[in-house]
Amino acid sequence: MSDPQRLVITGATGFIGSAVVAELARFRDGAETGSRGFVLRAVGRRPSREAGLADEWFRADLADPESLRECCAGADVLLHLASRIGSDERECDSVNVRGTAALMAEAEAAGVRRIVHLSTSAVYGQGPHRGISVDAVVPAPVSAVSRSRLAGEGPALAAGAVVLRPGLVIGPGDRWVVPSLAQILGSTGALWGGAGALLSAVAVGDLARLVARLALGGGPAGGSVWNASHPVPVRAVELVRAFTDRGVLPPVEQELPEAEFLERMAASGCRVSPSQFRLVAQDHWYDSAGIWEAADCPPGPGPLAHLDEAALWYREYLARA
Repeated sequence: MSDPQRLVITGATGFIGSAVVAELARFRDGAETGSRGFVLRAVGRRPSREAGLADEWFRADLADPESLRECCAGADVLLHLASRIGSDERECDSVNVRGTAALMAEAEAAGVRRIVHLSTSAVYGQGPHRGISVDAVVPAPVSAVSRSRLAGEGPALAAGAVVLRPGLVIGPGDRWVVPSLAQILGSTGALWGGAGALLSAVAVGDLARLVARLALGGGPAGGSVWNASHPVPVRAVELVRAFTDRGVLPPVEQELPEAEFLERMAASGCRVSPSQFRLVAQDHWYDSAGIWEAADCPPGPGPLAHLDEAALWYREYLARA
């Protein structure tokens, strides 16, 4: 029996990272990893229940490059899933750009053979975008987070990473997509005109399967960027109705033109900005079929098929929010 692979993961306690750790645990419990197996090392500031599924814990902070020294020693695979989310440009740059560069330098020094780096389709900026490939538009990010995550792709690509750009990620642990929809509908008591926008979305469990497959089963060559949502887009109105039917979002009957809708949002003090609102009010649909094919990973039936298992988590979270 050959030695097990060594996997290093950042963001193991986060929304997507914890789902990837759980998926990797399922891989290990099953037969998909074959006889070689793997050892999982989580890198982060503090361990948690989710990171407890890892075999090793390496204490480090992406905002402190010195703390990352030797974090990739002996590793075969790096999964960089951590990022700073917020409005502070300096904090985002510290983690998402300089921290990523330091981490990639560690990976290169350790001779890591495979790197998967998580970015976001928000780097493309405001739509409408309809079925575009990675190279179809010039990225034009509009927030501190998306600007820094686009900049962070540079050192990842230089180190040979497969860079993933998912769109809306939905499921247990989501504190942005569905909670934002709840604020939008709750503050207006209405639906915006038509709500027919086509959106790239992916269930967090499906994205975790993809990342795990890339980590353990190869896939596309490094130094490449891929859209990483489900290949079939979701209409915003279908997403809203599906969550309304499950008691997650408030029912609304009225429909308002977008301009009037935005006025009502502003008057209510809704915390969702107009630019954030337009991420669901305009088409933001990116061609994602290629990565699933390249990774030999079936994408599954789509994010709406997983809503029953996510609804309870959302209801409990929104009740506390």
